[in-house]
Amino acid sequence: MQLIDFIKILNYPTITIAGQEISVGQWLMAPLVFIVGYLLTKWLISTISKRLVARQADPNLVHLISRLIYILAIAVLVVTTLDLINVPITAFAFLSGAIAIGIGFGAQNIINNFISGWILMWERPIRIGDFLEVDDAKGVVEEINTRSTRIRRIDGVHMLIPNSKLLENTVINWTLVDNLVRTSVRVGVSYGSPAKKVAELIMQATVEQKEVLIDPKPWVIFEDFGDNSLIFDVYFWVNSNVEGGLRVVRSNIRFRLEALFSENQIVIAFPQQDVHIDGAITLLNK
Repeated sequence: MQLIDFIKILNYPTITIAGQEISVGQWLMAPLVFIVGYLLTKWLISTISKRLVARQADPNLVHLISRLIYILAIAVLVVTTLDLINVPITAFAFLSGAIAIGIGFGAQNIINNFISGWILMWERPIRIGDFLEVDDAKGVVEEINTRSTRIRRIDGVHMLIPNSKLLENTVINWTLVDNLVRTSVRVGVSYGSPAKKVAELIMQATVEQKEVLIDPKPWVIFEDFGDNSLIFDVYFWVNSNVEGGLRVVRSNIRFRLEALFSENQIVIAFPQQDVHIDGAITLLNK
């Protein structure tokens, strides 16, 4: 086959769209341009992301820039591909209207989650690395996509939460402003224990933990006279963004309290019932 014959084949018209003929060569060129453009877009996004990370940029900003570049590049590629095959965008006006109607009836949730995803990335009420509490689940945000957000629960399980749910429902963000979290430990001691001494020992066990912040200062509250014990609460702040860190600190305080109470002969209360027998009651032998 000669070159002239090959060129004729490439220029051979196939179909006509909106008065524009599309040749065989244009059909072959369009996907090639799109694939090359897509690969270049992926390379560009990867290069920009690596440079931003190297400059210690905010991961949320890196994620937002990558998404914006990706959407804009895909839009440019689609328009360029249509231009290569001489297809005007107006030719898809009817198709776009039909798609819009279909979206209105059948894809409301998808569009809602898509828009919600962009709101999350733009306003940043939830960021990558934040510790969230959604319903009964707690975990760290790993990725915010255009449809859903992925968090890793404290038990290691990954959860995909629709973006619209994060905007429309109550979400507790433990690390929205900083990583400071307040928690507490409750302990009950038996009646007759010296309350002042108990409070001092509780404060000692708390401040000895290196994770506990001195500012804001911990404080001990004599909460109540319970049914079986004198109830004390100690409140303190910890710089932590994971639930496991709080549990470890509370556990260490309890271990230290048990040792200090044992050294000072203070008994940790336990549930018990006192039974008083009226002396006037006479037991009859049958």
